[in-house]
Amino acid sequence: MSLHLTPLTDPQPGGSSRRLAWVASDTDGMPLGTAYLRLFTREGQQHLAELEIAVHDTERRRGVGTRLLDAAVSAARAEGRRSVLAQAEQDSPADLFLAARGFRRVLTLTYARLPLAEADLDAIAELARRPHPGYTLTEWDGSVPPELARSYADSRRAMDDMPMEGTDYGTVVWDVERVLAAAEAVAKRGESLHTVAAVSTADGSVVGFSELVVPGDGLGDGQHYGTAVLPEHRGHGLARWMKAASISRARERHPALAGLRTDTAESNAPMLAVNDALGYLPTHRAAEYQLDL
Repeated sequence: MSLHLTPLTDPQPGGSSRRLAWVASDTDGMPLGTAYLRLFTREGQQHLAELEIAVHDTERRRGVGTRLLDAAVSAARAEGRRSVLAQAEQDSPADLFLAARGFRRVLTLTYARLPLAEADLDAIAELARRPHPGYTLTEWDGSVPPELARSYADSRRAMDDMPMEGTDYGTVVWDVERVLAAAEAVAKRGESLHTVAAVSTADGSVVGFSELVVPGDGLGDGQHYGTAVLPEHRGHGLARWMKAASISRARERHPALAGLRTDTAESNAPMLAVNDALGYLPTHRAAEYQLDL
């Protein structure tokens, strides 16, 4: 099969990465598939690239995906990357494709959804109202308030020990600039970012957070971006408390919202337990694959 690859560069790099892309087309110029290679640019992750390949159903098993993969891997090597990550739904064509081409499975994720029409919202609201001595909840839309910005950025280290198993993910270094840039990126997409944070009454510092992104029209499903608690404040039920408050507020403000989605590493038993207690139902599993260059 004769095909042509057209390399592209994303004209608007993000605050923590930039993207390369390729379009595969036939001799008539008909698009057959695409590949996107995200190159991380922040300190702690400059060794890493993330790959996404899509091939039209009717063009699979004709070498399109392999050509796209070869181009992306060559570019990752030229950029001095050490590892390339790619994700595939379990038992899907992409799952088999990656496994057959030198990628190794390093992490398994469980995807789950809370259908709001069927959820026990009264029980969830009761969990959100339950006091936790030594802590209070605060919340905001979009960017973190200036008075909490430094403390919130510092609290992001709560994600540092998130179970990543064999993934060469590096260390995500958060500062105030990065926190604000992340919120701005969500706003530019036309979506709404809502954050619930647990604050220590001892010193007023943020010790945990739960982020939820909702479509701008308030329809469809929202997506949890991260829920974490600093190690020294775990064991007090803060993750469930924050997530329950996030769910309750989302329901109040977006009554037409259908559901909330989340994904969790299978080895992250505490967060899986939180999701189960709140009524999230598993939808599918996915594998994170890694190619060592």
